[in-house]
Amino acid sequence: MVKRAWIWLFMWLSCLVSVLHASAGDADPVYRGCVQQCEKTGCVGDECFHHCKLLSDGNPTDGPWYLQEPLYLEWKKWDCRSDCRYHCMVAREEEREKLGDMPVKYHGKWPFRRVYGIQEPVSVALSALNLAINFHGWVSFFILVYYKLPLRPNRKTYYEYTSLWHIYGILAMNSWFWSSVFHSRDVDLTEKLDYSSAVALLGYTLIAAILRAFNVRSEAVRVMVSAPFLAFVTTHILFLNFYQLDYGLNMKVCVTMGILQLLIWAIWAGVTHHPSRWKLWVVVIGGGLAMLLEIYDFPPYKGFVDAHALWHATTIPLTYLWWSFIRDDAEFRTSTLIKKAK
Repeated sequence: MVKRAWIWLFMWLSCLVSVLHASAGDADPVYRGCVQQCEKTGCVGDECFHHCKLLSDGNPTDGPWYLQEPLYLEWKKWDCRSDCRYHCMVAREEEREKLGDMPVKYHGKWPFRRVYGIQEPVSVALSALNLAINFHGWVSFFILVYYKLPLRPNRKTYYEYTSLWHIYGILAMNSWFWSSVFHSRDVDLTEKLDYSSAVALLGYTLIAAILRAFNVRSEAVRVMVSAPFLAFVTTHILFLNFYQLDYGLNMKVCVTMGILQLLIWAIWAGVTHHPSRWKLWVVVIGGGLAMLLEIYDFPPYKGFVDAHALWHATTIPLTYLWWSFIRDDAEFRTSTLIKKAK
């Protein structure tokens, strides 16, 4: 009954995906007129942008490319269209706030306020913290299995899932790195790298859940179990990058993979006698509740903190607890195998 309720809950939530990408701000004639005027004059009110001042042949008026600032300094700047859209959005939202209207989305995104050229500073900071937590968890796991726990005579670990969690750590850090980059600068390349990394991580964690919960230790069986999932994830990533970046489809795929692994861990935690199963319960329940923040969308408070940023915040303690469970699992399995060997 509980399993069925979880499935129906997340199926209903996934049907709301199309709402998340609704956008009304960029259809506002006042906003559109502002952007068009800015692209012609290079100014929004008293704010003007030198990179909007182009000659008829498209070359910048401030000199040839080799006299301009280097790329690492240009990165913090935005092109003409992006700056026009941003400053017109800010101006329009200030007008709407005076009229008592609620914020609306522009080009599928809430009106965030930049800080030093960073598009979503809170999400960037929280993504960086998640990256740091995963790095700490992976390093502490590495030290535990290779330096604190006994090793086999061939210097390999007793824990059968060591390589599994090494790969997980690398994929998790990669995903949060590109999340930080994407929230710093939302362009086509960073968006695809962020989405692809997240899909790869979710696909792999589903495989890891199956292999650990069903205690799959044979390399041949692991390959047979993993192959169809790897093929599906690879195909989906190629579809997003080279055919169509379908936000609705991607959300449904990610939600489905998330639900499946939560159910696997929940069922396993319910039937196993693992000494640290309570940590698994906290991660499963917390992870399920955190997914609601991806569905319950609301405007950013003061232009900085929205539901997605809060989701990033909730994953920090959950990730710390998750790595703690992995370390406990390594100690538990190592102790069990040594006792059997004796």
